[in-house]
Amino acid sequence: MGARKKISAEKRKEAKKSKSMAVLNDCPTSPRKMRLVVDLIRGVEVNKALGILKFSSKEAAKRVEKLLLSAIANWQAKNGGQRIEDTNLVVKEAFVDSARMLKRLRPAPQGRGYRVRKRSNHVTLVLDSAVLQENSN
Repeated sequence: MGARKKISAEKRKEAKKSKSMAVLNDCPTSPRKMRLVVDLIRGVEVNKALGILKFSSKEAAKRVEKLLLSAIANWQAKNGGQRIEDTNLVVKEAFVDSARMLKRLRPAPQGRGYRVRKRSNHVTLVLDSAVLQENSN
């Protein structure tokens, strides 16, 4: 391996160390309902995001809260000695993708059948330590 390649690989490794992620696959909630909850915590500091999710009345908030706790645990496993309070952890990325759709038939008038689509989704959370920007005005 060349020197330049090695240096850039070490930089990528250090950048990955501050990041951690958690993925929730095949969650049986419609993606639209889940996005309403995930939009609340995107870009928010981790402790504040946990508070938002805890007091949210949405059903999907419980699942996202559990996922956020998993992402925090993943971050702690990567950075053994550091405390969350000292590093300014932020929900850097949070997105919802649609997953498989279960298709069912519901009886309808005059012998017809209406299709019912039971949607599910994949949720991904990425945590990163926020860099405090100093205003030099």
